[in-house]
Amino acid sequence: MSKPIPGHYLLASDFDQTLSFNDSGSVLSELLGVRGFQERVAGLASSNLVQQGGELAYLIRHDPEFRGVRHEHLVETGRRVRLKGAIPALVRFLADGIEGYRFSFFVISAAPREIVVAALAGVVAPDHIYGTELDFDERSGEVRAIRRVPAGYGKVAVIEELQHRLGVAPDRVIYVGDGSSDVHVMLHVNNRDGFTIAVSDNRQLARIATTTVISDNAFSIMVPVLDQILDWRTGEIRTLLERHGLTLQAWEKARTDHVQIGATDPAAAAA
Repeated sequence: MSKPIPGHYLLASDFDQTLSFNDSGSVLSELLGVRGFQERVAGLASSNLVQQGGELAYLIRHDPEFRGVRHEHLVETGRRVRLKGAIPALVRFLADGIEGYRFSFFVISAAPREIVVAALAGVVAPDHIYGTELDFDERSGEVRAIRRVPAGYGKVAVIEELQHRLGVAPDRVIYVGDGSSDVHVMLHVNNRDGFTIAVSDNRQLARIATTTVISDNAFSIMVPVLDQILDWRTGEIRTLLERHGLTLQAWEKARTDHVQIGATDPAAAAA
């Protein structure tokens, strides 16, 4: 491991429903004409047969209706995925960095890598994208094996690999995710004094993440980074957004405690 560089942050993001609005598995299912994708995923999740997030890879390899998946189907799926706004602006900003700070941005997803690369073509370099790696049969084009699935603890392995390769200190790691498959990696990052951002109202994740940001604009993840890590003022953040053609229309800083209290003795509670 190289010596950590002061002011160098590793910012890693999930893809499905973090940088996109929909699940790539649902988009692939629609392309193939396969019904009941969510029900199949729920069944796999309840059986604990695969790590959360790795369900699509399992279906592609083992489900008869998904065995027809070829490389071109994955590329077309990526092209059809609806992305959140301002991803190009976010990537440009992170590449440029700001005075005294440098960011290395990577996407880590359990979705097939071909889907993510196609979806982010021209925006995120392919070598900055980690996804499920599939082995295709040269003759039939069918998926014959799964090489790697960055889901669950698999994401932790990628984070550690990047951290050591880039020479980033553990407390300079930022992870962004949206669902239960991000729990392990968020716990890992938090345990090493890193910073985690949830971009959904998933209650399990919200309890773990350092902060939660709900927005349809990908640049929104920089607001808590600038606010809580770099200690910028609201006016400074607003000015930066405007320089990138964006407007801070609303920002509600809030912490919500969800409390449910039941009375074991109704009479005593009423007294």
